[in-house]
Amino acid sequence: MIGVIIFWAAVALLAYATFGFPVMTWLRTRWRHRPLQSEPLSSYPSISLIIAAYNEADVILQKLHNAAALDYPPELLEIIVASDGSDDGTQEIVRSFQERPVRLLDLPRQGKNTTINEAVAAAGGDILVFTDADSMLRPDALCELVAPLTDQTVGGVAGNYRYHTDGAEGLGEKSYWDFDRQIKEWQSATGSVTSATGQIYAIRRSLFQSVPASVTDDAFISRSVIGQQQRLVFNPAALASGPIADADGEYRRKIRVTTRGLNTVWQQRFLLNPFRYGYYSLQLFSHKVLRRLIGLPLLILAIATPFMWSKGIVYRLAAVGQLAFHGAALTGYLLRHRPLGRKKPLSLPFHFDMVNLAALQAAVKLLRGHRFDVWQAERMQPSIREGQEAR
Repeated sequence: MIGVIIFWAAVALLAYATFGFPVMTWLRTRWRHRPLQSEPLSSYPSISLIIAAYNEADVILQKLHNAAALDYPPELLEIIVASDGSDDGTQEIVRSFQERPVRLLDLPRQGKNTTINEAVAAAGGDILVFTDADSMLRPDALCELVAPLTDQTVGGVAGNYRYHTDGAEGLGEKSYWDFDRQIKEWQSATGSVTSATGQIYAIRRSLFQSVPASVTDDAFISRSVIGQQQRLVFNPAALASGPIADADGEYRRKIRVTTRGLNTVWQQRFLLNPFRYGYYSLQLFSHKVLRRLIGLPLLILAIATPFMWSKGIVYRLAAVGQLAFHGAALTGYLLRHRPLGRKKPLSLPFHFDMVNLAALQAAVKLLRGHRFDVWQAERMQPSIREGQEAR
């Protein structure tokens, strides 16, 4: 009896986190809609574009050209590159850039979050825009980011991110981002998105709060907006694009991001108080805790189901289904560098299992007190990216 209860509890948790929460988010758009009270831009606010960089010599020049070409009044746009102890010549490339003024902060290696804090302290713009060195913004991206801020209830804007890809490599990760993008649109239509992604987002300078170590910087900064009772909305027209990591790099990134992400929720656990933050508290818990920890019910089901084979056809089908799914994931992993392994029937199960295995490993690291105070970008090697086009 206990085994049956554990089995169905795991199924219920898995079903809610995977399907129930997205369906609930969509259903909420049917009865609750909060349109923006934004107005056409009559004047442009001053912007500080902040790029935290560690050993970005391969991409920083392209990033600076991209920033210089943005369709925004140049006298109102301050570009700041904060180098976190780079030792590959990143600083020299920034210093040599002549297309337009760029402020370089040549800092010692201290971790991304401290680097961001120092960059913000040096920034003079009314709006802070954060972006990664390898994320290229569409020319109108800044205008699209600041447009929703004409609504005085909006304190931050999450931008949209798309991968450079040939359509095969990283299919599972792209599918995840496509789904997450849809959830953001639903959330934004009814209130606030759970958090922004670091490739492109903006907040009012007055709402910035110093970022502690060992948290995810973009999540902490963007959720600080909600903590101060303002909306964080999503504008899909504020577009950036960039490379995708290979499978091994993506696995390492998922461990780091999930470890820091769970710690971020803990650091901002006051947002889980529904009496103060209402539905957002349930949204945060469902989106950033339960969805990240569905590896636990998956593990429970994988262990428990074979022992329940004799209890009926349902349990036998569950055992066979899991074997087929995880077998496809394993095959996708073994063939990940071959065209067959990039087909959806193999690449999607592989990505699903990879993400959840990384999340379990991240949870263990978090419980053991492991910290990720410094970072290094994970992306494909240039030889893999050659010839790829933006989606």
